[in-house]
Formats: sequence, C-alpha cells, structure tokens
Amino acid sequence: MTILSHITRLALLLACSLMAGCMEWEYGYTEDFNFGGRGLYIVNEGNFQYGNASLSFYNPDTRKVENEVFFRANAMKLGDVAQSITIRNGIGWIVVNNSHAIFAIDIASGKEIGRITNLTSPRYIHFLSDEKAYVTQLWDNRIFIVNPRRRAITGYITCPAMTMETGSTEQMVQIGKYVYVNCWSYQNRILKIDTTTDTVVGELEVGIQPTSLKSDRNGKLWTVTDGGYENSPYGHEAPALYCIDAESFTIERTFHFQKGDAPSEVMLNGAGDTLYWINDDIWSMSVDAQHLPTRPFLRYNDTIYYGLSIDPSTGDVYVADAIDYQQQGKIYRYSAEGELLDEFYVGIIPGAFGWKE
Repeated sequence: MTILSHITRLALLLACSLMAGCMEWEYGYTEDFNFGGRGLYIVNEGNFQYGNASLSFYNPDTRKVENEVFFRANAMKLGDVAQSITIRNGIGWIVVNNSHAIFAIDIASGKEIGRITNLTSPRYIHFLSDEKAYVTQLWDNRIFIVNPRRRAITGYITCPAMTMETGSTEQMVQIGKYVYVNCWSYQNRILKIDTTTDTVVGELEVGIQPTSLKSDRNGKLWTVTDGGYENSPYGHEAPALYCIDAESFTIERTFHFQKGDAPSEVMLNGAGDTLYWINDDIWSMSVDAQHLPTRPFLRYNDTIYYGLSIDPSTGDVYVADAIDYQQQGKIYRYSAEGELLDEFYVGIIPGAFGWKE
C-alpha cells in the first residue's frame, strides 16, 4: 500500500489580515465552512509521493458534497497519503501516512487546530483518554503513545517478533482495559495490549496479512486476511475471515475463501449485528452466521471498490470507488436493502470515513 519516504511540507506564510471573512495567504484564501448537524468526512488518500491527499464532506440530508475541504479551510494541502480519520469530541484526527503526521481539525469548520509530527509511518489513532492515545505504524516495530492534548509523543510499545523493516500494526479495537491490534504487512498476528502497563500481553496467530479489525455486539473480534500474494517472501495462501472470542483470545469460527480472492475492509453496522466486507463484490452477513453468504449484497461493477462505511444511525452503506487510482473517486450510497440512494465524486482514491454526529 504505502512505503515510507520523506516529503517536504508546504510552508504557510501570512500575506495580509482578515478581509470580509477570508484570510489571504501567499498562494490562496481560506474559506469559512459551517458543517452543522450530522455528516460524513471522506479521506481521499491521493497518490503516493504526489502530495495530493484531500478531505471531502458529505451531508446525507441535503446530499451536498464539499471537496478539498482541508485545502480550502486552511490554504494548504493535506499531504501525502491520507490513511484514516478518527473523530472525538468535535475534533477530527487525520492520519497522513507518508507525511509522518496527524492533523487535528475542528469538524465544524475543517480548520486545523494542531498536529502531531515526527511519526514514522502512522496508520490509525485510538484514544484511551483525552491525554493518551495509541498510533499504529507501517515499517516500525513500535506503536507510538501520544498525548493528544499536548500534540506530543510520550512513549512507545515495542511489538514482539518484529523488526523496523517488518513491523506493521494497523487497526485497533478496545474491549475493557485491552486494546487488540491486527498486524498486517508480512505479519499474521493479532496483538493484545494491556493499556494499564502499555505492554503486549498476548499474541494470536491467524492467516497471512490480516487487513482490518472490528468488534461486534457479542464482544467478538472480526478480522479478514488477504492471504499475501503470489511469489511473496512471506507466503501466499487462501484468505479467511476469522471470528475471535476476545475474552479467551481464541479463534471461534473460520470462514475460508478461494485462493486468489482478495477480501478486505471488514465493517459492522451501528447495531453490531451485521458484517460487511469487499471481495470484488460487496458482501454482508449476520455476525451469528455459520457459513459465508452465497449471494453478494452488491454486485461487482467492473471497477475498484476500495472502502466501506455503514451509517451508524440509518444503516445506509457507503462504498468508495477508486475507479483507476488516478482520477477523482466516487462514493455510492445504498440503503440497508441495497437500493442506490445517491452517488457523488470526491478526491483521488477515497478510502476512509469518519462520521460527524
């Protein structure tokens, strides 16, 4: 997906004072947004080393979309490869992988209010409190501990059986005092971290390269593996979907795919009782199911389904279409019954979502 490298950030220089609600910078103007009510932030990765990541905002009620929100609100580009967004207490935390930074924005205006820098290759941020969060990394055998309030790195969790070159931690799920993390690139484990000691206290082996991690209404963890790829030095096998009992930290059910399949993006609805994922088509099934479904929720449309989000309130399904990884991507909005409700263009390679409630 992404590879660590250096990027030179744009420098903002103040050119003049406030004028009629706009501030003029050396190369542009800021715009004033006021995103009231519910809405959906869409993180568009952009192309690696092009610095063209962007942020979009969609209002489900009005069906209006605003693109390049970060640039328009701050008169600066978001950076190189925007990976994820986490929204907490009115602040959106946008993780920009190859810019080695996390930007904090006011979710009502899109304006930057701070950033965390000097990260290796950040992927996701998970909050334990207002003053403590974990940040997973690609190409680093450490999970960074940060203080979001001070925007500072305060420590590290060293992950076992990893080197700086083979380190890879991804999504995080918290149940009680434990945080569970899937290890993706050239890895095959789920880690269990005690948040009171910031140490890894358990490891569970699954298939090759678990790509995502979620928890359902029953306290079960769900992950799907991609199986690696042909001629991979780490191996290549048929992917699988795993249901893991968090309390005993054991695999409860395994659902096997065909070798060559590429399942990804495990998601759950707001009730936590229905699972969704991408495998060319969009698939769904009950978390209590004993077998994989035989018919997809949405058929493959000869394109690149790249991301998923489920509206936690309505159950509407949002599908991100990367199209060809070069042009503006597209979002399709479906009802929980599979009826197309809306479609709209966003930025290049839409891949992650954050709900503003």
